[in-house]
Amino acid sequence: MPDNSPPNIARKRPLEGIRVIELGQLLAGPFAGSMLAYFGAEVIKIETPTGGDPIRSWREVQNGTSLWWHSIGRNKKSVTIDLKTEQGRNLARQLIDTADVLIENFRPGVMETWGLGPDDIKQTNPSLIYTRISGYGQDGPNASKPGYASVCEGYSGFRYVNGFENQAPVRPNLSIGDSIAGLHATLGIALAIIERNNNQTNEGQVIDVALYESMFNLMEAVIPEYDGAGVIRQPAGTTVTGIVPTNTYRCRDNKYVVIGGNGDAIFKRLMIAAGQPDMAADPLLAHNAGRVKQEQAIDKALADWCLANNQQAIIDILEAERVPVGPIYNAEDMLNDPHYQARGMFEQVEIDGKPLKIPAMLPKLTSTPGKTSWPGPTLGSHNDEIFKDLLGLTDEHLSRLKTDQIIS
Repeated sequence: MPDNSPPNIARKRPLEGIRVIELGQLLAGPFAGSMLAYFGAEVIKIETPTGGDPIRSWREVQNGTSLWWHSIGRNKKSVTIDLKTEQGRNLARQLIDTADVLIENFRPGVMETWGLGPDDIKQTNPSLIYTRISGYGQDGPNASKPGYASVCEGYSGFRYVNGFENQAPVRPNLSIGDSIAGLHATLGIALAIIERNNNQTNEGQVIDVALYESMFNLMEAVIPEYDGAGVIRQPAGTTVTGIVPTNTYRCRDNKYVVIGGNGDAIFKRLMIAAGQPDMAADPLLAHNAGRVKQEQAIDKALADWCLANNQQAIIDILEAERVPVGPIYNAEDMLNDPHYQARGMFEQVEIDGKPLKIPAMLPKLTSTPGKTSWPGPTLGSHNDEIFKDLLGLTDEHLSRLKTDQIIS
């Protein structure tokens, strides 16, 4: 019989063939660009000729370049253009006219001032998906305010519930508002590409991502709880309001475990394992509503038990009883963990002949996974490829642009 099975053809990454111009800097825009590049898009990052993206020099710097840059700049092509000059803006416009997607995270109005706003670009590239990331969005009374992630996280309501009662709200030691906004931008771009492929005109659209709205999107039931019941959710430290027990506990070896014992059957197994059979059998604690009333007593019993045992002992005991439990990990713990390794959560690049591990990016796709093809490039290292091969500029033209300090 003839073999009618389809040929085994290697499938491309989902975004191969999509060209992205990245005009953002620091984190929100570049994080979105990194995700698109990881899944196959050609991302051309436009940077200032003098220094480039500030992330190149942030945090831990080796040989003049931030270790962070090698991760967030992965798979991108770096070109330098001085956008404060008319020549530079004209050059950028030529690149934008070749693109499927633009990402920018300047203050609202800056791109319009440069003649590079959505209405300007639509005249020559109507299919462009124009992605804008800012603190407060492109309109509204706060649009012109500086949109730093720290401020926007507070404005979103996220910081209010993050911390301990009667203490100043705390922040994670991460720019989470930027990263969450970058994720929303990536999702918006994917949706817009699908829509553009399905509409007959092949027109693009504008994606308006605000940092505060991206964080607000994570706020679960805080609005209906207040509007329907007049309840303002408060910070709850290491717990979650209204769900008991779920908390973080210190162990004898000064390490921590997170225990989630809030299921009714799970709670019984947890308390028996923790040497509290009376609590396990108490009918008043059989359901979450009763446990909420006795939260302090339950937490004290679990805290005392954890303090009497080392972290691994607690984990071993509770895993044997099918109770959700886990350690609090730092970077060293993650790198050494066999599950992280088995799941391929680290990729290795080479920097000046030395290996460097960077995180893999998600989500995982079984047939067309993303990958890191190269680490963040040196500033302007793709000038010749992009300006000569893509735009067709001559060596003489490039020489004049360098002389005029439009490119580096």
